Amino acid sequence: MRRGLELTTFRGLRYDPDRVGSLASVTSPPYDVVVRPDGLHHLESSDPHNIVRLILPQAGTPDARNEQAADTLRRWLAEGVLAADPDPALYVYEQRDGDGMLQRGVIGALRVSAPAEGVVLPHEDVMPPVVADRAALMRATRANLEPLLLTYRGDGTAAEVVERTVAGPPLLATTTEDGFHHRLWSVTDPADLAGIQSDLAQHQALIADGHHRWATYLRLRAEHPSPSPWDHGLVLLVDTARYPLRVRAIHRLLHGLPVTDALRALDGLFRVRRLDVPLPKAQEALADAACAGNAFLLAGDGAFHLLDRPDPALLDRTIPADRPAAWRSLDATVLHATLLEHVWHVPEDSPAHIAYIHDTAATVAKAEQDGSTAVLLHPVREEVVRELARQGVKMPRKSTSFGPKPASGLVLRALEL
Repeated sequence: MRRGLELTTFRGLRYDPDRVGSLASVTSPPYDVVVRPDGLHHLESSDPHNIVRLILPQAGTPDARNEQAADTLRRWLAEGVLAADPDPALYVYEQRDGDGMLQRGVIGALRVSAPAEGVVLPHEDVMPPVVADRAALMRATRANLEPLLLTYRGDGTAAEVVERTVAGPPLLATTTEDGFHHRLWSVTDPADLAGIQSDLAQHQALIADGHHRWATYLRLRAEHPSPSPWDHGLVLLVDTARYPLRVRAIHRLLHGLPVTDALRALDGLFRVRRLDVPLPKAQEALADAACAGNAFLLAGDGAFHLLDRPDPALLDRTIPADRPAAWRSLDATVLHATLLEHVWHVPEDSPAHIAYIHDTAATVAKAEQDGSTAVLLHPVREEVVRELARQGVKMPRKSTSFGPKPASGLVLRALEL
C-alpha cells in the first residue's frame, strides 16, 4: 500500500501570556499575506514580541535579516517569552468568525515526502528566490516558524478525535483584530494520537497555502542526511470533507503600468467595459462574466474596467497546447501566458514589475496610490484545483488563496527540540 501522510508529535513553542501584552498582539497573518510596509509596521508596533519580527525580520541585507531573526528567537527563549510545552503533542486548532465560518484541523510535524510519492500534492509553481529566502531563514533560526495549510478529504477517526478534543478546555484562546476567534488544544493521549496517525496514513493532502514553505522543506531535507529534524515540517491539516475552506483569488499589482497603457494594449483583444461602481458591485460583475469565460477587472484610475471575451485566436497563439483543457481555460493561465507575457510584457517573477496581493481593496488602493494597474481575478473552485493536482498539473503561481489561513505565532516548532 502506498505510504500516506505521516504526522508526528512535537514539543510546541508557545508564547507565555504573562510575558506579552496579549496573544492577539503577538500573532500575524502568514509572512506572504502581510501587506508591506503598512501591515508590517502595524504588526511591529502592536507588541515588541510580535511574531513578524521572526518571519519578516528587517535589516539591511538578507544575511543580517536572518541572523537578526535567529538572535531574536534565542533571546525570547532565554527570557521565557517563548517556552516549549513539556510533552510532545499534536495540536487541534480552531478558527471561527462572526459570519459562521468554522475551521478545525490538526497541527503536527509532517514527514516531508518527495513529489513523486504523491502524498502531498502541490498545485502551483513557486518562485526560486522566495524559496531560497525562506530556506535561509529556517537554516538560521533552525525552526519552523509558521505552519503551512494542507487539506485532505477524510471524515474518519482523526475528525472524531478533533471533535472530542474541542469539548475540553483549550490551551489558549484569543481573538485577532480581523474578528477571528482562535483556540488551540494539545493531544497527548496515546490512543488519540494513534487514531489520528493511522487515519491520516490512508490519505494524501493538497497544499492549500504554503507552496514556497513546502518547497523549502524539500530543499532543507535534501541538504541534511536522514534521519534528522529536517525530515519533517510544520503543517496544519484540515479535513475539508467536514470543514470546507474558502477559496479566494490572489490579485496582481503591475508596477509602472498605468491603466491607460494597459487598456490601450488590449484594443481588439478583449471586450472592455468601464464600470463606475463600488468595488463590491464590480466584483459581482466579474463573477457574472467569469461564468461565461475568462474575465478580469482592471483598477487604478478611480474606476473599474471589466475584461472578458478574449479573442480566441489570441488564446490559441499564446497558451501552450500541451496541457489539459482545464488548465488552458484557467483565468490565471490566460493572465500569465497571454496578458502578462504577450500583451503587457510584464515579467511574472520580477518584484520590481509585479506584486501578488491577497486583499482586494488593498490591491486597488495601492494601484490608485502609485498610478499602477491592479488586476483582480475571480477565484477558482477547490475541485478544479484538486483534480489538476492529482494529474500532476501545476497552476500558474499564486493562483489561489485558501482560507482562513492559520495565524502565525500560536505554536512554533524548534528543530533542536
